[in-house]
Order: sequence, then structure tokens, then C-alpha cells
Amino acid sequence: MNRFYGGRLSSTPPVTKNLIIINVVMLLLAMLFQRMFNVNLNGVLGMFFFQSPLFKPWQIVTHMFMHGGLGHIFFNMYALWIFGKTLESVWGSKRFLIYYLATGLGAAFFHQLVNYIQFAPEIAALKGAYSVDRINYALLNEILQPGNQFYQFGRELMRPTVGASGAVYGVLLAFGMLFPNTPLYIMFIPIPIKAKWLVIGFGALELFLGITQSGGSIAHFAHLGGMIFGFFLIRYWNKFTQNFY
Repeated sequence: MNRFYGGRLSSTPPVTKNLIIINVVMLLLAMLFQRMFNVNLNGVLGMFFFQSPLFKPWQIVTHMFMHGGLGHIFFNMYALWIFGKTLESVWGSKRFLIYYLATGLGAAFFHQLVNYIQFAPEIAALKGAYSVDRINYALLNEILQPGNQFYQFGRELMRPTVGASGAVYGVLLAFGMLFPNTPLYIMFIPIPIKAKWLVIGFGALELFLGITQSGGSIAHFAHLGGMIFGFFLIRYWNKFTQNFY
């Protein structure tokens, strides 16, 4: 029998609670390393574009546990706590963890794919302007100098992506699919909104912002990717579980 958990962190189911703890600890470590050793952990564990010389395979996973500041982590962890504890109590800890990690990885894949499509013209021009042997050196040195024709592209290529937002958007999508008519209150809106309309609204907003604000500091298509992968994973699971909802 599934157990529903109360409103305190101490009574939050284990995976949701430990994910929150890990994310908070990693933010504190990043602050500590920056202050004491002048080491930017986001530049090591954040995810770079796969054609960047700073990309490392482990970043596909580690970027999900890094954040850009207190505001960034607060909203992600608050949403994870609100929706994750309910999903974990319904699904069980193992399935919830699989879902969380799968949507986070799916968001990373979608983000990399969109960047590859977006950067394709610049990458082709870059390869035409520099020899293969000199591209990485140019990216780390010459291109990042203001005035270079690839300066803006180089900045995008050398900026890491961090945050649990892709997985959290997947969690939001799952809540909307499992409890579509649950009324939810959000800030600055005095009336409740059904979960299904909130999910649709967030998805449409991320698509709009991803198209109109490409190259910004927020990875809108990663958020959308988490929702898309979550949708198909739930549909797949639902084929084999009659009482999934």
C-alpha cells in the first residue's frame, strides 16, 4: 500500500528528501569552493555543449545537481517538494527516482539537440575559418575576445547549463497527468487552476520563450524536453500497468 506523506521535510518520502538535500549541499559546496579556492564548480560539473572543449561526459548527470544561486534552487526544490512527494508516495521510491533521472537526462538530450540545430551555421563557419587542430584553442582564446566574428557564439558555447529544472518540469508534467483536476494555487493568481491547465500553460510558455528568446540565460527547451520525455515515459509505463493512475 502506498503511503501519503505530510507537509514537513522530515516526513517527506526518502528520494524526494534526499534529492533536495543533495542539491542544497552541492550549492553550498559550490559557494565554498568559489570563496575559499576560487574554483567555479559550475564550470566543472555544469553541462557544456557537446562540441565545446569544456564538455565532459559526466556533466550530463552532474549538471542536474548544480544551481546558479539561491533563487534558482529555491523555486526548483520547492516545486520538487510540492509535487515530488505526492508522486513518490503513489509510484514508490524506485519508480519515482527512475522517472526523475530519466526526465533530467531527457531534458539534457533535448537541450543539446536544440543547441546543435541552432549552432549549426556558426559551427560550419567556424570550421571554415579555423583548422581542426586550432578550433579548441581558438574557442578558449581568440574567439572569446570582443570583436571576433564568433564572439557571441563562443560565449554561448562556453557557458554551462545547470539546474534541476528539466527534471522538475517532468515532475510537474507527471502530476498534471496523474491528478489533472487537482486545483492548484500559484503566486499572484487569486483563483485555483486545475493541474492539467497549469501544465499545458507552462509547456506553451516554455515553447514560446524558447523560440523568441533563444540564446538567453534560461534553457527553455531543456524544460520542455523534461516534459516531453516525461509524457512518453508515462505513456510507456501505462501500457503495462492497468492501475497506473
